[in-house]
Amino acid sequence: MRKRFIIGIVIAALFVAIYAGLEYFEPGYAVNPSEEITINHPLAYEMNDVYGYDIWGLSLSMNEANELMKDEEGRDMLSLHNGAVKVDESLVKEGRDLFYEETFNNEEYITDVLGILDGPLSVINIGKAVLQARGEGTDNLKVELAEDAVIGGRSFKKGELIETGLDVPKGAFAPLGMPLKFSDGRLKAGISCAACHATVDRETGKVIEGAPNANMNAGLLLALATNSTAYFTNTDVDAQKIQSFIDEQDWMKEKERGKENFVALPDKEKVEDAVDRALLAWPRGNFDSTMDLENNPTQIPDSFTLGDHPYGWNGFASIGPFKGLTALNNNVHAQNSDLLAQADQSDELFEIDKERYIGILLQNAPNENYRYHQEREEKPSELLARVDHNKTVFGFNDMIRPPTYPNISLFTPNGTVIGSEGHTVLEELNALSAYQNTLKPPSDVSSYSVTEATGREVFNRAGCVSCHAGRARTNNKVIPNAVVGSETSRAKAFEDSVKLLEEPWFYTLDTPIPIPEDAKRVKIPMNHLDEEQVDLVLAKGNEGGYKVKGLVGLKFSPPYLHDGGVAVGSELSEVGLSGTLEKGIKPDPYNSLLALIDRDLRQKVVDANKSSESLQHAHSTGEGHEYWVDEKNDFTKEEQHALIQYLMAIDLEKEKRAEH
Repeated sequence: MRKRFIIGIVIAALFVAIYAGLEYFEPGYAVNPSEEITINHPLAYEMNDVYGYDIWGLSLSMNEANELMKDEEGRDMLSLHNGAVKVDESLVKEGRDLFYEETFNNEEYITDVLGILDGPLSVINIGKAVLQARGEGTDNLKVELAEDAVIGGRSFKKGELIETGLDVPKGAFAPLGMPLKFSDGRLKAGISCAACHATVDRETGKVIEGAPNANMNAGLLLALATNSTAYFTNTDVDAQKIQSFIDEQDWMKEKERGKENFVALPDKEKVEDAVDRALLAWPRGNFDSTMDLENNPTQIPDSFTLGDHPYGWNGFASIGPFKGLTALNNNVHAQNSDLLAQADQSDELFEIDKERYIGILLQNAPNENYRYHQEREEKPSELLARVDHNKTVFGFNDMIRPPTYPNISLFTPNGTVIGSEGHTVLEELNALSAYQNTLKPPSDVSSYSVTEATGREVFNRAGCVSCHAGRARTNNKVIPNAVVGSETSRAKAFEDSVKLLEEPWFYTLDTPIPIPEDAKRVKIPMNHLDEEQVDLVLAKGNEGGYKVKGLVGLKFSPPYLHDGGVAVGSELSEVGLSGTLEKGIKPDPYNSLLALIDRDLRQKVVDANKSSESLQHAHSTGEGHEYWVDEKNDFTKEEQHALIQYLMAIDLEKEKRAEH
């Protein structure tokens, strides 16, 4: 009780500080749920199957590691210098704290550039909503808008309740995964991993660690920000559209005066409107994490990651520590929360000059210190360099430049690497990976029931096991989209990356941040990769592919497929995203899995999705993966039922027992 009282005082101080203008007062708060308010806290489980060492993606148990401790000359083989990361309880605890609390300073971009708290979604109203919801907790924080607004052609009214999809655990003083910090005279909100990869159980108000936030309304939250343009590369606002929004006189002025003195920028209201329209089309529970200038968000994945490599919907995170999981975690923080980091790549990737790219992102920044005006005496990059604490790469996030910068590699498809001063390279990212690999879906039993065991037999007989093999139920392969039969845009998201691709060189893991000039470099092992698989990831000479998803935790991650399009509510009449999440109806795991394997129900889902203009704009159809287990394939309703019960019960421990 005393702890909650103290936290309450801190949060109250944060809100008071907004008005008090206390320039040097910098308190902060982030929800980090204790074991008592989580359903599946990782340290409540036995960890012998996870603890050990990771050596550039090679996993060793403690017993295996002990045999390799020293070489013939007595030198330590299991050192950070040699790429060996010790996975123990200490590292898992560190990773868990980072998962809930660490923003890597993205609150600066999200608040001062994007303007997440400067639009109709006000700080005070978020605070009021949290205080109202914290008694029981919520998985969908409803916030009253503070002002009228027309955004992306849609009218919002003052006092209107909007569904944010943000989660507030029982007793918390802020949304899950939304750390708050008072800095530079204003309250700033950042995003940690937990905002998308943990959720609150509706019945208990407790946190389910690793379960995706299936109704996270990311598109709406970004659209309500005052400078949504700060995310234009993650929509379909491409170079051609940008050019159409630039006044001809500005083009002439740039040509006459040269970019040293004038940069032609698009009409900020026109580009903002175009970006907002794209963002408002994103389905709940989806986020567009690629800068491919296509409006094609993917479903937020779960974090039940052990054995589910390679990572990402198309398997792009496939090398480096923890079998590519560290590369995935890096991509999330180094790319998705600070788009300024791509300034040195903008010409190649987006066909937009670097100065214009920075100017577009900053010309409507709510923080006047970061806002760029065309008539300034300095270039956009000079303004950014003046206000940015990071002197090695563009952007406000805590980032370093790898040896390949500004080019990219399979390890750094975004070009930069997240890491805080005072740590060694990848230290924090590896801790996050270690923690995620300990996560297991909630379960009261350790073996399958009779019905679930029957479903497992149906699973094998239906041929599902040909791709969904192993204990995590994945063969760890990327399947060509020509086979999967899905909508193509996401599978081809990395095709332009080839222009900047280099071999994956990095630093030894004992290298401190900031990086010394004489830091030793190593080439990240790639000998386990198949060239055809890499070509599928990069859509090199093909339509790309999709990674065979592991099936652990399906009960906690509806809707299904990479676009999250296979959704059915508790009633079979509630079909598609338009019939569920778009109406505030939570997809039912059983019925949504039924639509995954039953062709007649799936067709209703696809038809419903295709009838929605916004879902078409977001390329969300629910098509593909047409592997039916239904009566037309000679499976009975009883077998269908048993299969679905099995799918909802899959976890690594039960699979281990079933094998024996």
